[in-house]
Amino acid sequence: MKRIGVLVSGGGSNLEAIIEACKNGVLKDIAQVYVVISNKSDAYALQRAKNNNIAGVFVDRKKFTTSLEFSDAILQELMKYKVDLVCLAGFMQKIETNLINVFKGKILNIHPALLPKFGGKGMHGRLVHEAVIAAKESKSGATVHLVDEHYDHGKIVAQIEVPVLVNDTPQTLAQRVLKVEHDLYPKAIKIILEDK
Repeated sequence: MKRIGVLVSGGGSNLEAIIEACKNGVLKDIAQVYVVISNKSDAYALQRAKNNNIAGVFVDRKKFTTSLEFSDAILQELMKYKVDLVCLAGFMQKIETNLINVFKGKILNIHPALLPKFGGKGMHGRLVHEAVIAAKESKSGATVHLVDEHYDHGKIVAQIEVPVLVNDTPQTLAQRVLKVEHDLYPKAIKIILEDK
C-alpha cells in the first residue's frame, strides 16, 4: 500500500476526490492518504483530513525566514509519515529544490488548464479561466503533471479536455474544469504509482 501526502491551501475538493478514490475508487488497495499538510491554519482541507481520520498538519510560512526553510519543514513532515508520493491540491506555495530532490518524479500537481498553455507563475485559480476566456479558446481542461523547479513545467502525466462555451464566465468554466479534475487526479496518481 503506497502512502500519499497531500499539500493544500484551500477547500481541498481534490483532496476529497483522492481520499474517495483510495477508499472505493481507482486507488483502492493501491494507496492511502497518510498526511495532509497546509500552509493555512483555516484551510477546510484540514477539516476534511480530520473527518477521514487522516493526520492534518499546519506549517506556518511566517515562522520561517526563507522559502527553503519552510520547504524543509514540510519535507520533515512528509518523511515522518514515510510518504511515497506527494500530491499538490491547490497548494499556493512554490515547491523548493530540497523537496523536489528527495521526491524526484514523485510529486504531482493538478492545473486547471491544458498545459503548456495558461501555466506559469501567477497562473492559478480564477486567473487561468479568465485568460482562457479572454484568448477565445474553444477548449480548456485539466492537467496533472510532475513537479520540477519551474511553475507548471514538469512532464505531463494526464490531461482531460472540456469545452469552453460561448456564454462561459470564469466561474462556470471553473466548475466544469473542477468536475473533471476530481476524476483525472486519482487516475494520474494510479499511473505514477504503477510506473506506467
